[in-house]
Formats: sequence, structure tokens, C-alpha cells
Amino acid sequence: MISFLTNMTKRCLICDKGSLMGGGYSNRTRATKFNPTGARRRYPNLQWTKTNSGFRIRACTRCIKANKQLAI
Repeated sequence: MISFLTNMTKRCLICDKGSLMGGGYSNRTRATKFNPTGARRRYPNLQWTKTNSGFRIRACTRCIKANKQLAI
């Protein structure tokens, strides 16, 4: 069962999409004159939405666009 009230993480309750690490550089780029920055964490676009049962959940915009929150 999905816990509606305790989900405050940066993760979609429907598709379980979470954060990803991105923007890493190869070792060759690190050895050049450029100033490489480290990897950056990218978060999903989560929005508050209501379900048919009246609960408010945080879902990603892809699930909201597909109306998957209405199936909960």
C-alpha cells in the first residue's frame, strides 16, 4: 500500500522516479585546460496533485499528464 502522508522524499509515488547523477566528465576532459565541474544531481519535476480518493500526493509531471494519479 502507498503511504500518502509520509512521502516527503523527492520521488514520484506513482512511477518511483527519483534523482539521477549527471554531467560527469571523462578523464580526458579533466586533464585539459578546461575547468571541469563535478557531477550534478538532477531531480524530477514533482508537483502536488489530488487523487480520486482525496489524498494529495507528489507525482512527476509525466504521470500527471497521463492521468495516472486518478488510478490510485
